[in-house]
Amino acid sequence: MAVGFAGLGLMGAPMAARLLDAGWPLTVWNRSAAAVEKLAVRGAATARAIDGLRDRDVIIFMLPDLPFIEAAAEPLLGAWRTCPPKPGTAVVVMSSVSPEGVRDFGARVGEAAGGNAVVLDAPVSGGTVGAESGTLAIMAGGGEEDFQRIRPVLASMGSTVRRLGELGAGSLAKACNQLLVGTTTAALAEAAELAERSGMDVGALFEVLGGGLAGSRVLDIVGSRIAAKDYTPTGPAKFMHKDLGFVLESAAAAGTAVPMATAAHQLYGTLKDQGLGDADLAVVRESIARLQPHT
Repeated sequence: MAVGFAGLGLMGAPMAARLLDAGWPLTVWNRSAAAVEKLAVRGAATARAIDGLRDRDVIIFMLPDLPFIEAAAEPLLGAWRTCPPKPGTAVVVMSSVSPEGVRDFGARVGEAAGGNAVVLDAPVSGGTVGAESGTLAIMAGGGEEDFQRIRPVLASMGSTVRRLGELGAGSLAKACNQLLVGTTTAALAEAAELAERSGMDVGALFEVLGGGLAGSRVLDIVGSRIAAKDYTPTGPAKFMHKDLGFVLESAAAAGTAVPMATAAHQLYGTLKDQGLGDADLAVVRESIARLQPHT
């Protein structure tokens, strides 16, 4: 299968590189040229415009949010309205997006392509480390046959690849993932501030917590940055506020209470208001440090 890839940011660039390493015929597109050139040197074909991906069998989008994808994809859909793609073309949304929104996007893509293209959502977890090593967790939504057709492509980027239901299920799974990651990171940051202000070494605390029930992958990966107050971005913290918004949206649709997500959404909103949104997720510690203590 020929693969197109749109969006070569912190996550997209190493994910595309994994596809190249796996031998997939790859064509890439990005708004800025520098990331495109780096992959071209490694053997990727390049598209000067997004509609240059129109003949690919699988077209992957890794842009910040669904409105960016919809805007970028419009020339592609316009080309398909004139000349439909080959049957079975798959458009794969690997960004964290609204479950409801991606279903609407799927309907528009199918209409523009005359029924010849389908959308699957396949957001990822694992951060830049997972993207570089090809060990991402990929949670997919879409038809079973469509998923099985593109699964080998997804498996080149992730070590855990699972279909969880129809279109939108992958995005809902990612929302649940972000609920766990966002609240756990905030709890670690809160514990770090409490420990340090009480005269304790945060690194030592996290080491012993990691050996008990409080141990987690979040602690393993983010804990050291929280302890060191290292906020060099591996993924901007502002995206957590967006993703937790999808949790609230999905909870409203399902009729379930999400008190932890509600509190975390408010906290990460405060973080953005403090001007910290472009820093690493670990910066939630700095956000908490700036809050007034309860008396």
